[in-house]
Amino acid sequence: MSKARNALVVTGLVIFAGTGLAFPFYFVKSKNRPIIDSTKPLPPQATFRGPYVNTGSRDIGPDHTEYPKK
Repeated sequence: MSKARNALVVTGLVIFAGTGLAFPFYFVKSKNRPIIDSTKPLPPQATFRGPYVNTGSRDIGPDHTEYPKK
């Protein structure tokens, strides 16, 4: 590889790493809008995953209540 190509690769890697490191700071600063809008229904992935989140709980235990389907 030539020196020019090495410089291009290093510049690209520095930009990529800088963007990745700057993302958390941008994410914290942009707290004007919530990540999950409580006025909208949950996406299907969240509703499917929901009942299984607490199955391994040792403080209360699993919920054995049968809820009606909507």
